[in-house]
Parts: sequence; structure tokens; C-alpha cells
Amino acid sequence: QVRLVESGGGSVEAGGSLKLSCTVSGYRRYSCMAWFRQPPGKQREGVGTIEENGKVGYSESVKGRFTISQDMTKNILYLEMNNLRPEDTGVYFCAADPKTNWCWDYNALGQGIQVNVSS
Repeated sequence: QVRLVESGGGSVEAGGSLKLSCTVSGYRRYSCMAWFRQPPGKQREGVGTIEENGKVGYSESVKGRFTISQDMTKNILYLEMNNLRPEDTGVYFCAADPKTNWCWDYNALGQGIQVNVSS
């Protein structure tokens, strides 16, 4: 069974950067993986996806500021976040094992990690 553990969260000022990591155990090759986030008092939302071939996709709110990458030799998924804004505050989750070929719906999510961006 796949297990995902996020790390690298914390608190930064607006304009700062953070890089999240997601270590995947029980790994097998997935057609895609993703990052989600849940802002305080709001529903979980998609941040971005990465397909097995390396193709990435992002939500409009993070496009141009966030970068998803993966190290398949180490089974680690990354989310590099630059030019952070207060509205980026929330709990960030990595996801694996998509339910279908649609890369925004998954069977497995990590426990989440907090990111706080102050103005």
C-alpha cells in the first residue's frame, strides 16, 4: 500500500520561497501524481500534476510561481514555491495512485503539511 509523507513546510513572508518534498513508499509507477492544498476554512483544491512522462500542469493561481518535479530514483515528489502570497497559506498534500486517467482524483493522499505566508 502506498504511503506518502510531506516535509518542508513552514512560515515565510510574502515574496519568499519554500520547497516541499513528498516521499513515497510502497511505490509503483503511477500515470500521474499531484499536489493539493486546503486554505483555512475552504475546500481542498488542486495545485498541480505531473505525469509519468514528466508533463506538468498547474492551477491558474500558481502558474508561473510553482514548479512540480520528481526524482523517480528516490521516489520523491517536489513542489517548489516561489513568490509566495498570503493566499497560498494552507495545508499542502501530495497524492498518488490516480483513480482513473484523470490526474486530479486520487486514492492516496499524504497527511498534509502546513504552509503559512504572512503579508
